[in-house]
Amino acid sequence: MNSTKQPANAATLYTDGASSGNPGPAGAAYVLLDEEGRTIAEKAVPLGITTVGVAEYKALIAGLSEALNLGVKRLHAISDSEFMCRQLQGKYRVRTEAIKPLYARAKELSAKLEHFDICHAGREHNERADALAKKGARISAGR
Repeated sequence: MNSTKQPANAATLYTDGASSGNPGPAGAAYVLLDEEGRTIAEKAVPLGITTVGVAEYKALIAGLSEALNLGVKRLHAISDSEFMCRQLQGKYRVRTEAIKPLYARAKELSAKLEHFDICHAGREHNERADALAKKGARISAGR
């Protein structure tokens, strides 16, 4: 009998997007935590000028890509974008043309995981990703 413990392959992903002006200088961010709640990756991404909806999806896509690169198999994602969460849960249709390819990419990446779910949480539960997204937006604004 093999008693070697398998490496952890589950994680929690916090994502957020920000845009000053909507459209305006925008940023995306993710924070990836292991099963013990330790940060294993985080990033602020400046996006130039775009909308908050695009920024939210780009944050999720960046986080999904990083999780897959790190070998994560099961991922629980948390976002303060209720609209994006409901679209990915199949509760809302995707109607905005700029969002359709981003939605498709998020679905494509999430399908590579053994398990993926996403839920909405208020901004107060997503503080680190929120701060990083705002940092990305500031970089996009040249500040």
